[in-house]
Amino acid sequence: MDPLIRKLRRRLLAWLRRSRSDRIHFMRRLSYKDVKRATDGFHRIIYSNSQVAAYAAKFEDGSASLVKEIKDFDQADDSFYSEVQFLGRLHHRHLLSLKGFSLNRKRLLIFDSIENGSLKDHLNDPLKTPLNWRTRLQIAIDVVAALEYLFLFVEQPLCRVSISSSNIMFDDNFTAKLSDYGLLTCVGNPVMMTNSKDDSMRQKSGNIIYQLGVFILELVTGQSSEMEGSDLIEWIQESRFYSSIHNMVDPDLGDNYDSRELKTLLAVAKLCIKSRDKPVFTIPQLFRYLQHKVDIPRD
Repeated sequence: MDPLIRKLRRRLLAWLRRSRSDRIHFMRRLSYKDVKRATDGFHRIIYSNSQVAAYAAKFEDGSASLVKEIKDFDQADDSFYSEVQFLGRLHHRHLLSLKGFSLNRKRLLIFDSIENGSLKDHLNDPLKTPLNWRTRLQIAIDVVAALEYLFLFVEQPLCRVSISSSNIMFDDNFTAKLSDYGLLTCVGNPVMMTNSKDDSMRQKSGNIIYQLGVFILELVTGQSSEMEGSDLIEWIQESRFYSSIHNMVDPDLGDNYDSRELKTLLAVAKLCIKSRDKPVFTIPQLFRYLQHKVDIPRD
């Protein structure tokens, strides 16, 4: 290719990318320098896996936010802009909302306030006030509500939906919000959050349902699935696990919980874990079941 044509082509592509970025008018674009400063040089890690790394950020206006880095991302910038546009359209009380992005040395997504940290902090930090039973029950229902929204109202197949105490965040009002979901970094088949009754599609959402079951065990026992996950799963799969329930409940709860609600929640967790390979119910069905069985005021 002629050097002049090649040069003009590069300039055209650069212009198109800037134009695409400018069209994301509802999202604030932050400089890499500002984000790096807010995260203490990307050292304030909240959680990290093979696909994303999340950092706590404190910006100059005093706001506490979550910054998410998309790892191993070698696709065109257009895909990143599509992710920004997609996430910017999602609005739910229990999803952490996207409020900005940065595209330079790293591809970074800046999410809304996380003034009260993660659920994992509150389960594991002895200096924090223990979460009571009603709060834990509400968190479980709130997370299922977020999944129901993704299940019913998101047309595109999500590549990433992760549920654990590490990525459930709290805003200044202690509202629980799911933070790890999106389109990018697909590995294998995308997660089909679909209302279809097709067996193959429902099976692809089985991993989310399985994660939900493990997450409920975290809420009940206060144990991290990252450390004791296999032990928790072995326990819930035992035929006589009901006889040992009270020995597994988080000591921080003492006896201050409703036994009926506890058994209901654990029965849900057991079914979720059992349904990993072939789900026998959908997220909306589970949400309605919990609403019917648990007496908690709704939003």
